Amino acid sequence: MLLIGLTGSLATGKSTVSRILSSPPYSLPIIDADLLARQVVEPGTLGYRRIVAHFGPTTPDLLLPPPSDDDDDKSKGEGKGKGKDKGKGRPINRAVLGRRVFGDSSERQRDRKVLNSIVHPLVRLAMARAILYYYIRLHRAVVLDIPLLYESGLDIFCSVVIMVAVSSPSVQLQRLRMRDKSLSEEEARARVGSQMGVGEKVGRTRGRGRGRGWVVWNDGDKGILEGEVGRVVREIEGRMGGWWWGLVWGNPVVVVWVAVWCVWVGWRGRRRWEGERGRERAKL
Repeated sequence: MLLIGLTGSLATGKSTVSRILSSPPYSLPIIDADLLARQVVEPGTLGYRRIVAHFGPTTPDLLLPPPSDDDDDKSKGEGKGKGKDKGKGRPINRAVLGRRVFGDSSERQRDRKVLNSIVHPLVRLAMARAILYYYIRLHRAVVLDIPLLYESGLDIFCSVVIMVAVSSPSVQLQRLRMRDKSLSEEEARARVGSQMGVGEKVGRTRGRGRGRGWVVWNDGDKGILEGEVGRVVREIEGRMGGWWWGLVWGNPVVVVWVAVWCVWVGWRGRRRWEGERGRERAKL
């Protein structure tokens, strides 16, 4: 099964590309890392308990306030809403947690590292289960929608990577603030700065080698973006066809060997890119 890594920095249009790929004519299954990250920290989960234990004592407003009586009665009547978490704990206030971990200060970087160490292993486990599910259902390809694909090191497990990018940092900040109007300019810059830069991600994607990395520029309207996605999918399909895909589907031993080979190629590409970057910096 082809694992297509989909990544992009904040507000570059990755989610739009994900929706395009999940819709006809492609109809590819999407494994959304952001969605899984929310699920693994829902009240009552292991991730939730660990976050509350670490950040709760020093973050008084880490959890959302309890629902009012009216909200509680409404949720009981509808069978959903905040009342469904009764007895498991109040949901995490994501905005408060975000302000705690996003930024360049050493303290925030340390807190972000702790949060990632809690959430990332749980997300990876959930992703592995989802990949197995789609493999059993005989899907030829699945999209791994992972914003922090390179930062988390999961790029080496992907057969190919699609990177969604914009050419102007100002456009990225503008789109981020339009998407989340509660963010100040300083907070928006802090969130963008907490991730790997667009330029470096583009370089890493291109550095994967011919046929293993594609960059989709999202500087125009949705029609142009759809055309770019279509072009990339056609190129990927042209490289993934052939009799050996049937062999991979029907032989778990071959699946393991192909997976090991893909990881080795991905690791080699990363090492090559890091070596080139190191030489470039040494010249400065």
